[in-house]
Amino acid sequence: MTRVNRDSDRASKKPSSRVPAGHGRGDSPGARDQMKKSGFVAIVGRPNVGKSTLLNRLVGEKMAIVSPRPQTTRTRITGIRHLPAAQIVFVDTPGLHQPSGKLGELMAEAVDRALEDVDVVCLVAAATGRPDRIDEEVLGRLRSSRAPVYCCLNKIDLISPKSKLLPLIAAYQQRYPFAEIIPISATEGANCDRLLDRIVQALPERPPYFPPDYLTDQPETFYVAEMIREQIFRLTHEEIPYACAVRVGELTERARPECLYIRASIFVEHDSQKGILIGKGGAMLKRIGTQARAELERFFGIKVYLELAVQVRHNWRKDPKALREFGFLATS
Repeated sequence: MTRVNRDSDRASKKPSSRVPAGHGRGDSPGARDQMKKSGFVAIVGRPNVGKSTLLNRLVGEKMAIVSPRPQTTRTRITGIRHLPAAQIVFVDTPGLHQPSGKLGELMAEAVDRALEDVDVVCLVAAATGRPDRIDEEVLGRLRSSRAPVYCCLNKIDLISPKSKLLPLIAAYQQRYPFAEIIPISATEGANCDRLLDRIVQALPERPPYFPPDYLTDQPETFYVAEMIREQIFRLTHEEIPYACAVRVGELTERARPECLYIRASIFVEHDSQKGILIGKGGAMLKRIGTQARAELERFFGIKVYLELAVQVRHNWRKDPKALREFGFLATS
């Protein structure tokens, strides 16, 4: 049975969190000493260009919500890839956009922080874009970074023939001194190994930051909340997903019956949203719980008992106290 470490959830100021056994990408403990390179890589770009899909592809595990809707990522999400000669710490970020409200401002600040002191930046842009509509605002945000920037033209699986990419590549080359422009498909994996090789080449020589069985520095409760939130995005519509926050109240391993018990609350801003989220006779909440539980069991490798409740926290996206409570503001 997979054992789950809870220590990082109890001590929120610890720098890292151990993921379930079997989810690491390291070899033996000696592999940590043999690594020659390590560093941080920021994944940035406009909403809905495939940043989270790319993070999941490069790490080799599901680290972030993947949704066709924009702005599903709200905070910095870290995923760690262990290779024989390198440890890469990827940071997925909220989409670059004009901030709206307190939560929007925090999301924009998360991007700016991610660009500070990283070793490599991956700008993800849509390969379906037009050469005469290069996003100058996004390129301007990159100029403050001292790290080499790789332009990842994502979704090339939607382009045929591939020669159609040439004008777009030329347009990006003219507007920013990228280390390289790499057409990729995060969904299908095309050229992602090539991107990974370029990242390793650009990393400095230094000891690894994390043990070889770590996949993230986030606590397990964070990923539980994200997996629940992902199902809300998949099953509800319009404003509902964006008005939801998830807080995990309990995560304990039980022996009889052998399972992982999780109690979580979903917060919305209005009573009408609560009714929609619960659904007639509790049907919607049951669907959210069933699908989230399946994802959690795959992740933890143990049977999960998930208890969900819905609460109203009026205008929480504008409330600094609520934002701190839900993990969007640092407590120190």
